[in-house]
Amino acid sequence: VPAAVLGSALLRRPAALGAAAARCAPARDSHGPARQGHGSSKAASLHWTGERAVSVLLLGLLPAAYLCPGPVVDYSLAAALTVHGHWGLGQVITDYVHGDVPNKVANVGLYVLSALTFAGLCHFNYHDVGICKAVAMLWSL
Repeated sequence: VPAAVLGSALLRRPAALGAAAARCAPARDSHGPARQGHGSSKAASLHWTGERAVSVLLLGLLPAAYLCPGPVVDYSLAAALTVHGHWGLGQVITDYVHGDVPNKVANVGLYVLSALTFAGLCHFNYHDVGICKAVAMLWSL
């Protein structure tokens, strides 16, 4: 038997295995359908990379808030915390809210909550002491 024929025969899935795999496959994967414009694997990969970048940014902002507090760090924290919380709660919605209407209502609520959170943090930064100073005041208690 030539090696090329044998190699291609070994790479093909037998019909019985293919049918059994189709019967055992779940109706959808554990992460649910693609949502919020993440239809391609490249977009999902970029979203995952963005989540990790924001997490690493937060790790850097925490010491920066202690060492050099100021408006730049305050507003950076407001943005990063809001995005981090938005993506985290979005995953909770993906995992636990099922059905089209409840999913859409939950996502609209999430966007409203995120917008209000960011607006509130910016208002706090502008009209009050700011996030860095507020945390320092809490630690001094």
